[in-house]
Amino acid sequence: MPRTNVLVEHVMFDAKTTKDLVALLNQSLADTLDLAYQTKQAHWNVKGQNFYGLHLLFDKFYEQLSTYVDDFAERAVTMGGQAMGTIRAASNASSLAEYPLDALDSKIHVESLVERYGEYTGRMRKAIKKAEQLGDQDTADLYTTVSRALDKALWMLRAHQQA
Repeated sequence: MPRTNVLVEHVMFDAKTTKDLVALLNQSLADTLDLAYQTKQAHWNVKGQNFYGLHLLFDKFYEQLSTYVDDFAERAVTMGGQAMGTIRAASNASSLAEYPLDALDSKIHVESLVERYGEYTGRMRKAIKKAEQLGDQDTADLYTTVSRALDKALWMLRAHQQA
């Protein structure tokens, strides 16, 4: 008997749940893009004590965040949604405070990033719970991975605040 190719749509969740999950992922996409570029802003402009070490550290954090940007966007699209990942879209949707563009001193950069990474990791933990409530363990696992990595980044940043 000849085989025919049949395209079967894979429905992961009902329409409302999908909409809620895609919205959650797009909020995280916006926040992660914003945090990535705030981190890059620090990388480009850091001066002072520990310049070289912080310059490299900030770049490492930026690269890590870029991976998560891709993960959030692709998860939203996988679920049937649209990733809202332009810089303008992220700027309009981000919940993070604006980065101090006049910051030069390494202490100010570290302090600014500690504040933002702390807020961000708190949002990731809330997103874990939200994804679990919506019945999506895969998305919750993504948030857990991001939360674990950014908790470590926050620890490294806070270590630079100690005398």
